[in-house]
Amino acid sequence: MKKYAVDFLAGAVDDLDALYRFISEKASYEIADGYLARVEQSCLSLATFPQRGTAIPGRVTGLRTMGFEHRVTILFRVKKERVEILRILYGGRDLLRSIENLPEF
Repeated sequence: MKKYAVDFLAGAVDDLDALYRFISEKASYEIADGYLARVEQSCLSLATFPQRGTAIPGRVTGLRTMGFEHRVTILFRVKKERVEILRILYGGRDLLRSIENLPEF
């Protein structure tokens, strides 16, 4: 079975940092650590089956979304040998606006 490399791009890293701060302030560092570990594991699981989720047609070739635990939407792009995690949106953030604001690749 082919394995893809999974890369977290700058927008996704920023989203994870913001999510960690939000959860640690509202709950605790331990809960934030556990939640982000599960989010990251879900993203890394795309290495073995990257075509899951929903394809999003438009200007970003290969763009897909995948939900996580009812609160997170992961925006990613499947390329020839890798999966790029573009954004990790928490709690009902505007998906269409986030897609429109993706940089050109």
